[in-house]
Amino acid sequence: MAYPTVSAPYGFRPINSIGGTPYAGSTRLVPVDSGAVFNGDLVELLASGKCAVIADGTAAPQALGVCVGVQYTNSSGQTVQAQYAPSSGVSNVLAYVVDDPRALFQVAMVSSGTTIAGLGRTAVGRNTSVILNSGSTTTGDSAQAIDDTTDTTNTLPIRIVDVIPASATGTDTYVEFVVKINTHTYNNTTGI
Repeated sequence: MAYPTVSAPYGFRPINSIGGTPYAGSTRLVPVDSGAVFNGDLVELLASGKCAVIADGTAAPQALGVCVGVQYTNSSGQTVQAQYAPSSGVSNVLAYVVDDPRALFQVAMVSSGTTIAGLGRTAVGRNTSVILNSGSTTTGDSAQAIDDTTDTTNTLPIRIVDVIPASATGTDTYVEFVVKINTHTYNNTTGI
């Protein structure tokens, strides 16, 4: 069976840790400051101790991890567990965040917006920014992706660790990559 075509970004999906240990579902429940948050969104830790979707895809020094689901209270007072939390009409929003600084994620690459792009294996070991597309209120999934422009700037939030071989669209062109958070808040020695 052929690997499905990657036609749109889907956010960050946890796959394992830098040492190869399989992802076992470990998360931390973190209060959300404000705004919609989707499954697969990269979130940052704020000075309030709460999290929010990263505000800047080119420099996120307080990146905390990836949201993999939410819990909130709806207008009827019911607790809801869902793929995403809307930006209004809900309260007590908590995000399930994969916050392990050694966690690795699978993510699609775009040239801009949601236009899928690819790079060769030479992208491995380089840093890149996050494209902050809005998530889908239909599926609850993020549409964040990584940019196809890579370099060695140490403030860029994402480090490319490997390629997803099954996503190859040519001899040395890949559209999905294994990444880690380069600017994780737990590795920030100065704190918030």
